[in-house]
Amino acid sequence: MILMSGVVFNEMKGVYSQPDNILGRTAQQALFPDNTYGVDSGGDPQVIPKLTFEEFREFHRRYYHPSNARIWFYGDDDPSERLRILSEYLDEFDASSASKESKVGMQKLFTKPVRIVEKYPAGESGDLKKNHMVCLNWLLSEKPLDMETELVLGFLDHLMLGTPASPLRRILLESGLGDAIVGGGVEDELLQPQFSIGLKGVSEDDIPKVEELIMSTLKKLAEEGFDAEAVEASMNTIEFSLRENNTGSFPRGLSLMLRSIGKWIYDMDPFEPLKYEKPLSTLKARIAEEGSKAVFSPLIHKFILNNPHCVTVEMQPDPEKASRDEAAEKEILEKVKTSMTDEDLAELARATQELRLKQETPDPPEALKSVPSLSLSDIPKEPTHVPIEIGEIKGAKVLQHDLFTNDVLYTEVAFNMSSLKQELLPLVPLFCQSLLEMGTKDMDFVQLNQLIGRKTGGISVYPFTSSVRGKKDPCSHIIVRGKSMAGRAEDLFHLMNCLLEDVQFTDQQRFKQFVSQSRARMENRLRGSGHGVAAARMDGKLNVAGWVAEQMGGISYLEFLKGLEEKVDGDWAGISSSLDEIRNSLLSRNGCLVNLTADSKNLKNSEKFVSKFLDLLPSPASNKPSSWNARVSPGNEAIVIPTQVNYVGKAGNIYETGYQLNGSAYVISKHIGNTWLWDRVRVSGGAYGGFCDFDTHSGVFSYLSYRDPNLLKTLEVYDGTANFLRELEMDNDTLTKAIIGTIGDVDSYQLPDAKGYSSMLRYMLGITEEERQKRRAEILSTSLNDFKEFADAVEAIKDKGVVVAVASPDDVAAANEERPGFFEVKKAL
Repeated sequence: MILMSGVVFNEMKGVYSQPDNILGRTAQQALFPDNTYGVDSGGDPQVIPKLTFEEFREFHRRYYHPSNARIWFYGDDDPSERLRILSEYLDEFDASSASKESKVGMQKLFTKPVRIVEKYPAGESGDLKKNHMVCLNWLLSEKPLDMETELVLGFLDHLMLGTPASPLRRILLESGLGDAIVGGGVEDELLQPQFSIGLKGVSEDDIPKVEELIMSTLKKLAEEGFDAEAVEASMNTIEFSLRENNTGSFPRGLSLMLRSIGKWIYDMDPFEPLKYEKPLSTLKARIAEEGSKAVFSPLIHKFILNNPHCVTVEMQPDPEKASRDEAAEKEILEKVKTSMTDEDLAELARATQELRLKQETPDPPEALKSVPSLSLSDIPKEPTHVPIEIGEIKGAKVLQHDLFTNDVLYTEVAFNMSSLKQELLPLVPLFCQSLLEMGTKDMDFVQLNQLIGRKTGGISVYPFTSSVRGKKDPCSHIIVRGKSMAGRAEDLFHLMNCLLEDVQFTDQQRFKQFVSQSRARMENRLRGSGHGVAAARMDGKLNVAGWVAEQMGGISYLEFLKGLEEKVDGDWAGISSSLDEIRNSLLSRNGCLVNLTADSKNLKNSEKFVSKFLDLLPSPASNKPSSWNARVSPGNEAIVIPTQVNYVGKAGNIYETGYQLNGSAYVISKHIGNTWLWDRVRVSGGAYGGFCDFDTHSGVFSYLSYRDPNLLKTLEVYDGTANFLRELEMDNDTLTKAIIGTIGDVDSYQLPDAKGYSSMLRYMLGITEEERQKRRAEILSTSLNDFKEFADAVEAIKDKGVVVAVASPDDVAAANEERPGFFEVKKAL
């Protein structure tokens, strides 16, 4: 049998199993028919096999060259030394014309709009007539825009679409014509900016209505402008974001580089995108002098309403498309096979075996030693210490972290969920959304949203659930997270009180939108992040915390949402009452935890506002914890979706086999992912990703693959892990690199807000500084013998582990034919 496989080939098959990605590709190719952006940078799976190795190698030789590169430094190392090292590297190359040859040309604007109809692979369940998508896309300019215009367009985009209260987003979703927004609004990463907006989950008959509603709303916004409160909220939100420069776990140096390179690769000033102060001041002055309508309305007219370069893309669901694509691929392979002689086939088998041997043979030690690396002596022996002061205010635990935050106060308030009834758990994510997107007695949700935007850097509400090592019951909380300038701390805590206590669960139609949006998000997650869905499902089979999380974000949650859509119309009073019951169970000073991160002065000044916040919370008698002892049904499951690739998982609880946690497990699991799974699942197996994860809180060790052409073959690789560990030979250099790589994860880059948040989670999960020090010492002293001993722990997963695959119907059917009854089949789409 001849198969077509390859890492990128399977990646792109996965990409184009997702309707949103097909829509994005179709729109971009139609917007840019005459330049580089009109071709698929990732590769069309139907075309990739036509690329010859010679063409590939020649393209790499010509364009992957220093003459076509941009080199960026960020750090406090010696500039002379860095330039010396760079010079040594560049001296090995001659200059080339690659940069000129690869220059992107301008796309001329159309003289009239274009309409395109495309099909996407859909499941057989559901009403296909109601699963259409429609998106309007404009190319905004025939040339790059100056920074001031780009900044104004960014503000306009935020005003129209940036929050749930933004009018274009709100009007489209409230129309009931679709389930969720598609299109990214303003996109300015390419040479010429674009604007896209549309809906998915649209009835075929309603497509013209969606298009008309988009255009009429844009015209109304151009004619009437935006509320002064909305403009102030957008201004504060964007300015706060620019000044805070919070890149999360992403290093700031890389973030600045990516911002810079968006202009630099087009031969524009690389530093201009980093200088926001002047255009921001100019914009604020213009709005103050001319009014916001005079600033924003002309942009809507010029770039959208009066712009003929518009592409409307309609996406139609097709339950036969996935099988047709697979059949076409098999037909091509059959033609190739029939054209080959026995000698050709024998040579193909030999070459394939030779390639697999090369792929699965580790690099020789001398090659690995040529890569510069740190030594263990360079690694700090102690973990990063985050200052923490544990106190009480009004009977509630308060954690304070004295860190420099540039005058920003970061706050988390955690409410214990353990008293919540089991049947109410699937409602929790919608409860959190309702707090943020429904109104109070005095303010509708738009006014409340704008007030948050004007006074703070943002507030979010979400559930957090984790196992606790050594305990049966999970740690489960609702976390309210917010940030503001320290001078606005009173506003921040007042608004948290408003959200928690004053929001009314009375808007039935709005709640129904939340349900539809959540269902659409979950269905999209199934196609694009099936490994995450599989992991959650396996966790749900193996421990209570996993079951709780799966009820709020897995297949069980998707099934709940599908039933809830009908229930909203039939029993709104019951649902509204359940939302109030969740609030009454959660909202209490008892068991409440407040976490503050700022410098000492601002921490001290905030205490009075924390005290007032807690005063306003009810303080009922302690609610008894509910009995959560459920699990997802055991057994292997295949969650079937219309896709050309699979996501394959297998997991087991190694604590139940008697394994005692040692820090070496972090090193071992990382090495398994970087070597055994990388080589067998990705390099030779053709999946885009293969990795493992060890949850040290629950004891669950899981294997996962991403965009995988295989199913049972991948499970065989997982089952071979114990033998891989037993037979492993590793020199000191390789072991040292594995240890240092693990420390790199443990000491991952964190900004002050993340340090305070991580410290809070450690407190909630009972992880002491002594334990952190112990685990670090165990990581640094990991030996080859630890790897071999760990083999016994993962051996148990081979025989007792559970399997969950998010996979194509054909691959599941083939697996059940080869191993009868192996999978219980569950159709999800």
